[in-house]
Amino acid sequence: MGREIQPMEDASLENTLVTALGIQIQELTAGRVVATMPVNNATRQPFGLLHGGASVALAETVASMGTCHRIDITKEYAVGIEINANHIRSKRDGIVTAVATPLHAGRTTMVWDIKIIDEQEKLICVSRCTVGIFSKKDR
Repeated sequence: MGREIQPMEDASLENTLVTALGIQIQELTAGRVVATMPVNNATRQPFGLLHGGASVALAETVASMGTCHRIDITKEYAVGIEINANHIRSKRDGIVTAVATPLHAGRTTMVWDIKIIDEQEKLICVSRCTVGIFSKKDR
């Protein structure tokens, strides 16, 4: 089980949604991305439950980071172009963990399967995210 986390050179996570939500990357390899996110006031909806949008933000974060890890980020950049999510179970507090694995790793798109689980490994959300890969010279 590799941990192989590398800095993203020209992309900083500081002052982004990633840090605002408390997302922490635990593992980043070509075949798997694992990240945690607290369930707290920043990630809850008004009824005190984990906000579905926070789960989706976590899912897109791991998919995008996984894609960035697999491309040459000096020449290309990656952005989410489609995401869906099924919210299976609610959560009021604690930590959720996203585990992303690639379903498709093409030259211009990658598709990721993301499962978000709680501390007891109960499924909270399942998501699929398509990430587009674009040339920096076309930006």
